[in-house]
Amino acid sequence: MASYGSQKTGVEETVPLLPVALEIIKKYNDHPYCLAENKLLPVNSNFRYNAYLKELAVICGISKDLTTHTARHTFATTITLENDVPIETIGKMLGHKDLRSTQKYAKITKHKISNKMKSLENKLFNADGLLKATC
Repeated sequence: MASYGSQKTGVEETVPLLPVALEIIKKYNDHPYCLAENKLLPVNSNFRYNAYLKELAVICGISKDLTTHTARHTFATTITLENDVPIETIGKMLGHKDLRSTQKYAKITKHKISNKMKSLENKLFNADGLLKATC
């Protein structure tokens, strides 16, 4: 888990890292730039990072404009909300001061509605389609 203060809000961000992210960080652990600048990755600016993302989009045939903001938004919606991570948890990971800042990411998708209705159906009905006893 990584924790650090947001430059924008000063609020501490807490981000549990998945194994692939930890592998990438480990790969650059001894990189000269990372050591000299006390950085996790050898990227010296948001501008440079966005340029790398645009290059990757071209290589991969992705027509969407990839930016750090796009990645942040995708993380908040597709990756976390779609997988039932509570919005309060997402707000903490994004370093938001209040829930209103996080709610702009909380677009309800057809996939999310479908998952929630399937979950409700499983709670209410058995495999034969009969209503489960509630008492």
